[in-house]
Amino acid sequence: MDPTPAAALPIDAVLPELQRLLAAHPAAVLEAPPGAGKTTRVPLALLSAPWLQGRSIVMLEPRRLAASNAACFMARLLAEKVGQTVGYAIRYERRVSRATRIEVVTEGILTRRLQTDPELNGVGLIIFDEFHERNLNSDLALALCRDAQLGLRDDLKILVMSATLDAGPVARLLGDCPRISSQGRAFPVSVRYLGQEPQGRVGDYVPPAVRRALSESSGDLLVFLPGVGEIRRCAAALSDLEAEVDLRPLYGDLPFAEQERAILPGPRRKVVLSTNIAETSLTIDGVAVVIDAGFERRPRFDAARGMTALETVRISAASAAQRAGRAGRLGPGVCYRLWTEGTQGTLLPFTPPEIRGADLAPLALELARWGVQDAGQLAWLDPPPAGHLAGAQALLRLLGALDQSGKLTSLGEEMASLPAHPRLARLLLAAREIGRPGLGADLAALLGERDPGGSDGPCQASDSDLLDRLERLRHRGGEAAARAARYFREKLGVTGAEPAPDAAGVGRLLAVAYPDRIGREREPGSGRYLLSAGFGARLAPSSAVKNGEWLVAVEVVARPGEGEIRLASRICRETVEELFGKTLEWQREVDWDERIGRVVAREVRRLGALLLQERPASATETDVVPALLTVIRRKGLDLLDWSPAARQLRARGQLLAAHRPGWPDLSDGALLATVDTWLAPHLAGVTSLAALRRVDLCSALQGLLGWQRQQELARLAPERLEVPSGSHIRLDYEASDGPVLACKLQELFGLAETPRVAGGAVPVLIHLLSPAGRPLAVTRDLRSFWDSVYPEVKKEMKGRYPRHPWPDDPWNAVATRHIKRRT
Repeated sequence: MDPTPAAALPIDAVLPELQRLLAAHPAAVLEAPPGAGKTTRVPLALLSAPWLQGRSIVMLEPRRLAASNAACFMARLLAEKVGQTVGYAIRYERRVSRATRIEVVTEGILTRRLQTDPELNGVGLIIFDEFHERNLNSDLALALCRDAQLGLRDDLKILVMSATLDAGPVARLLGDCPRISSQGRAFPVSVRYLGQEPQGRVGDYVPPAVRRALSESSGDLLVFLPGVGEIRRCAAALSDLEAEVDLRPLYGDLPFAEQERAILPGPRRKVVLSTNIAETSLTIDGVAVVIDAGFERRPRFDAARGMTALETVRISAASAAQRAGRAGRLGPGVCYRLWTEGTQGTLLPFTPPEIRGADLAPLALELARWGVQDAGQLAWLDPPPAGHLAGAQALLRLLGALDQSGKLTSLGEEMASLPAHPRLARLLLAAREIGRPGLGADLAALLGERDPGGSDGPCQASDSDLLDRLERLRHRGGEAAARAARYFREKLGVTGAEPAPDAAGVGRLLAVAYPDRIGREREPGSGRYLLSAGFGARLAPSSAVKNGEWLVAVEVVARPGEGEIRLASRICRETVEELFGKTLEWQREVDWDERIGRVVAREVRRLGALLLQERPASATETDVVPALLTVIRRKGLDLLDWSPAARQLRARGQLLAAHRPGWPDLSDGALLATVDTWLAPHLAGVTSLAALRRVDLCSALQGLLGWQRQQELARLAPERLEVPSGSHIRLDYEASDGPVLACKLQELFGLAETPRVAGGAVPVLIHLLSPAGRPLAVTRDLRSFWDSVYPEVKKEMKGRYPRHPWPDDPWNAVATRHIKRRT
C-alpha cells in the first residue's frame, strides 16, 4: 500500500540518491539532522526498491518507546494498523504478522535473531537509526551484521542513519561505503545561557527556570533532567501549577499510557519533564521551549569490583544541540541552557560510546554464542576494552556459562536463550531446577527492571531486602516489572501456585546468580563484609538485613574504600556449602605469620576470597622459599639485614650501572623483580625472621654479579684507594654526594690530581680531615686546594696541632700518617 501523502520533509530530496546508492553498494551512511524525517520516510521509501522485492526491512531503534512510536506512525501513513505492513518487536512485546515487511526493533531483539538465524533469511536491509547514541547493543548488532554480511550474506544491505555522528569511521568500518547527507527541518532557536553556574541540586534550580519560561514564552515546554528522581522532585515543586498546565513526566520505565500522555497534544499547555529519552527519535507535539539542565545518567562499570554505578555527568555538545533542536521542530523556539557559555565550551564533542565503560557480561555471552572467542575477529567501531571483556568472561566462567577454554557450555546455551542479563538467566534456570520458577521469574523481573519502590521511613529488620519488594510486585508492582514477571513466568512455563517467597529460597537463588557477591561479616555485628570477589562492603542503613554472618549483596554501590550494600539477602553457611562445596578443594597455603615472625602452612577451602575451612599443616622446604619471596616482595627489601658491607657493595654496583652500559641494575625495583633468582638460593633452611636476617646479602649480590663482574667492580669501583702516605683508605659509595674519600690532609701531600672511579667517569669527593679527624675542607679539585686554600688552613691549624707537619710547600712534602719526630 502506498503511503498517505504527507507534507514534504528535507529527507525527501535525498531519497532517490539513497535508493541508487543502496542498489549499487552493500552499505551506506545517511547523515540527517533532527527533523529531517529519516526515521519514518526512509523505510517506507526503500520498501518498493527492486533489490528488496520479496524481502523485509529490519530497523533498529535504541529505545523501546521510540521503536513502537515509529512503527505506529508509519502504519498510520499507510492507513493500516500496526502489525500489518509495519510492525515492531521490543522487549516483552511483539506486534508483527506474516504481512509485515518493516519491523522496528530494539538492538537486543536483532542480536537474538542473528543468533538463531545468522543468515537473516527473508531480510534484505538492516537500518540502524539514531546510531549516534552508540549504546552497547547497537555496536554489537552492527559488528554481528557486518560479520554476517561478509561471511554469509553478501546480498544483505546495511544502512546506518544518524543525526550527530562522525560518519567517517562508520563508513570505513562498512568497507568505505558511500555517505549521503540531508538537510534538516528546523526553525531558528534562541539559546539563552545563565550568567553564572547554578548552585545546589538540579531538582532545586530547575523549577524556577520552568516558572520563568512559562511567563516569558508560549507553547509547550520540554524539560531535560538527569533521571527519575529529579523528575519527581521537579513535579512536586511545580505541583501548584497544575491548575494552569499539565505536568507530564516522561522516562523509559513509565507505563505506556502515561508516556502517550506526555507525547500527544492535549487541551492545555503542557510541561514535559523528561530524561534523555526525548533527545532523539520522539517528536512531542506542541513543544516550543526547551529547558536543559545539562546532565544525564551514564553507567560506569567498575571492572575490578564487577559493579555498575549510574553517574550524573555533563552531556556532550552533540546532545546539547539535539536537545535545543527540539524547540525548533514546529516553529521558532527558545532553549534555556542552565549553564554558562564558558561551560558550553568545555563539553565533550560527542557522548562516549557505552561499550567503553559498560558491563560486558551480556556482550561476552553473545560473542561466545556467535562462536567468537577473540573479539578482535569482528569489526568494531570501538572494540570492547580487553580488561573489561576479560572480567566479563571470568564472571561467565563463574556462572558456568563458559568452560576454561572460553567456549559456551550447555548451561551457557540455555542462559543465552533467555532475554536477560547472564546473572538473571542463571537465576531463572536455577529456580526452574529447584521447582520455584515463579519465584525466579519475579526476582529476575525485580532485578532486571526498575524497583516498584522502596520502603518509606526506617526499615524493619528482615532476612532479605527482596521479600517486601516481591510482595509489592505481586499486588501493586510497577508496570515494567510486572510485565517482565509475566513474560518470564510464561517463558519458564509457570503453572499453579507456589509457596510464599521465603528468605532461604530467595537467598539460594541470589547466591547462584551472584556468587562473587557472597559476603561474610568481618566482625559480629559490624555490618562490614568481605565479599567473595575480594573487596569489602558495608550494609547501608536503608537495608533491612541485620546481624547476618553470611549474605548475598545484590546491589552494591561503589564508594571510596568500601562499597555500600543497598540490597542484600541472608544465607546460611550450609547453603553456601551445598551450592559450591563440591567445587571447593582443599588448597595448601604457606605464608608469613606477622605475629610470630615465621613461615606457617595450612590447608584451606575458599569461596573466592572467603575462608570456609582451615586446618594446620607442616611447612616443607619447598613451601618456605616461595612464601619468603612473597613476603619480601610485599614488605620490601628493608625486611632483610643490610650490613654496611652489603650496602657498600650494592652502592658500588649502582654507580657502575649508571655509567657503564650493560651493568645489572641493583635498584629496589630491579632486585624485588628478580628476588627469586639472586636471593632464593640463599634461603635454604630459613623459616623465621631471625634466620632471614642472618642471610649473607654480600654473597647473594656477588652471586648475582658473577665472577667476571666482580673483577670489573674491584677495578672500576674499588673498596679502597691508596693515597700518597701508603694508606689504603675506604671509599664511601653510599654518601649522597659520593663516592667520598675521607682522609687526613697530611696523607695527601704531593697529590695534585683528584682520584676518579668508574673508568675515570666519576671524580671522588675528598673530605680533608684534621689530625683529630675533623673536616677541614671538601673538594673535587686538589690542585686548587693546595694553591689557594691550604695556606689559610696551615696558618689556622699549625698552632693547634704543632706535632704534625704543616710544610710551606705541600707539593714536595713527604706524605705521612705519623706525627713529626722529636729532634
